[in-house]
Amino acid sequence: MDENPTDVTEEVIDGAPSAMESLMPTTNEEEMQNLMKELDREQSYREHTCWRQYITVMISVLFCGFQLYATLSGMVTAQILRASHLAFVQLLAFLLFPASKKLPKNTLPWYDVLLGIIGAACWLYIVINFQQIARRTGDFTVLDVVIGGIGILVLFESCRRIVGIPIAVIAAIFILYAFVGPYLPGFLNHRGYSLKRVITHLFYNTEGIMGTPIGACSTFIFLFLLFGALLDKTGIGQFFIDACNAIAGGASGGPAKVAVLSSALLGTVSGSSVSNTVGSGSFTIPMMKKLGYKPAFAGAVEAAASTGGQLMPPIMGAAAFLMAESLGMPYLSIVKAAIIPALLYFTGIFITVHLEAKKLGLKGLPKDQLPRFWPLFFKKGYMVLPLIVIIVFLCMGKTAVFAALMGICSCIVIGVVTSFVDLACGRKPTFGLKDVVEVMCTAARNTISVAIACAMAGIIIGVVTLTGIGLKFAAGLISISHGIAFITLLLTMVASIILGMGAPTTANYLITSTITAGAIIGLGYQPLAAHMFAFYFGIIADITPPVALAAIAGAAIAKARPIETALNATKLAIGAFIIPYIFVFSPQLLMIDTTVGGLLWITLTALIGMFAISAALEGWIVGKVQWPFRIIFAAAGLLCIVPESKSDIAGLVLVVVLVGLNVLFAKMNGKKVVKA
Repeated sequence: MDENPTDVTEEVIDGAPSAMESLMPTTNEEEMQNLMKELDREQSYREHTCWRQYITVMISVLFCGFQLYATLSGMVTAQILRASHLAFVQLLAFLLFPASKKLPKNTLPWYDVLLGIIGAACWLYIVINFQQIARRTGDFTVLDVVIGGIGILVLFESCRRIVGIPIAVIAAIFILYAFVGPYLPGFLNHRGYSLKRVITHLFYNTEGIMGTPIGACSTFIFLFLLFGALLDKTGIGQFFIDACNAIAGGASGGPAKVAVLSSALLGTVSGSSVSNTVGSGSFTIPMMKKLGYKPAFAGAVEAAASTGGQLMPPIMGAAAFLMAESLGMPYLSIVKAAIIPALLYFTGIFITVHLEAKKLGLKGLPKDQLPRFWPLFFKKGYMVLPLIVIIVFLCMGKTAVFAALMGICSCIVIGVVTSFVDLACGRKPTFGLKDVVEVMCTAARNTISVAIACAMAGIIIGVVTLTGIGLKFAAGLISISHGIAFITLLLTMVASIILGMGAPTTANYLITSTITAGAIIGLGYQPLAAHMFAFYFGIIADITPPVALAAIAGAAIAKARPIETALNATKLAIGAFIIPYIFVFSPQLLMIDTTVGGLLWITLTALIGMFAISAALEGWIVGKVQWPFRIIFAAAGLLCIVPESKSDIAGLVLVVVLVGLNVLFAKMNGKKVVKA
């Protein structure tokens, strides 16, 4: 993440020593970058120099320019836009990403140049011959099939390099299934398809690689990635961390709360759990350790909070846009539905770290070592204006494309105005032409992994539409569970966690929703709830053993055992294991079929429910909570979260009684009761 070189903290405190000086991270910037590249394939790109750098920069700028032209002019047809998008992506994929992370990052082998050209040429073949292919109406030539086959193979190689082997293996299994269907038993059986039929369906059809996912990626997802790169260039990440320090740094266990709040905010612009963990964790985890949190717990807090960033609207790691496309719903409806579950998730983590701090007697950072909020806000608060612009336009009913364009324009305006102010004050401008080029390069590079993930998901969706396996798989899950809703959801949860392991957010949602959501819909539940259910469990695979990439990143920074960190992170993220079941059975939690008054009541009782569950997990409120009462606390919390009047009232009564008993027992034991 790019950060402003100016130390905001020192400026707003008027020279007072900062907490950042006394609690500096123990891991340097180079180690952070190496860790990011080791765990996050998207960050393991080549850093070209000399003439190679100019070539990749030129292609990246052309890519962004073409995308903006296509969006603003509306003169590029959908198929040509998608094929052109993939041509740029394939070329850049091989120019920027080596065949192995162990290979040197400052070289460009001839075979990567060749693969990039071949991959781009296969998609440009569609662009150049689009009219002829369309006129043939399915009568494909041998050349069509050969080019399509080569294009798919090159796509698999770029997926292996950038997105990961698991996604490539899943897509390969689906392609194999299209051939071997006649030999499979039961609901998996189908008539089978020829090599020509499979290749042409996947490569040329808008139900295959060029389907809905890549359509979304080539339009508004790209725009939001460009918007995110512009925001990152302004230093908004550091502003979020400083603001959270000002708000929560001085509270009990302050750095842990800063980790939770900053990760929630960074999740609005970040598209990776691992990147979020390393970016903010390099700052928050060492501070948590120095205050007294155990290393595994400190790493787990950051991993759980950073993973939750992908569940936080309005971006949700680009999944919000894909969900809107897949379900045919307005984007704003997806954002609204995600708000309360995300709020409950972060509330659960926040309360848990607060109770842990109280249990261990941890204090916050000294007030004189923290930024003051209002001076910071008046100095750097303008950075959040582009986010406000996007939210305002979305609430006005504008399209995601329009809102993203307005957000981009607002970023540029702010950058230009800031530069003029810098010049007027005799300072070096902080935003210029070089920064615009860097932003374009970042946006193009960030698009590569998302586009390849969407293309691979298109292969899976293409096989599903060709063979009908989606409905058959859903029917198979329902048959195995004998139609019992809870068992079906449990099987779907396990499948989503397995499919989501090691997958980036975009691919995660596309794969889990395509394969597993149908079973929930088949039972008669809301399609939005089904897709959100699959998405939630796919995302928390980042902290669920055995893969748990975000937890591994947190453990590496905290110098803790990965498995212990992952288990702690899973406990902290308990809300993500409970909330999806609740909103499937009671979609009011997703703002479906509810009133404003009902929504406020649901939110209040659910927040109290998360407090009760956190108390059960930590075994502490103002004093120790014994095991029998912890079980009752957990039950009371679940009753509060379920959006039904009777259960809410019963849960609230139980919580009040249990808290009162805890205070009473603490006094009886002669301990000073500390306010929670």
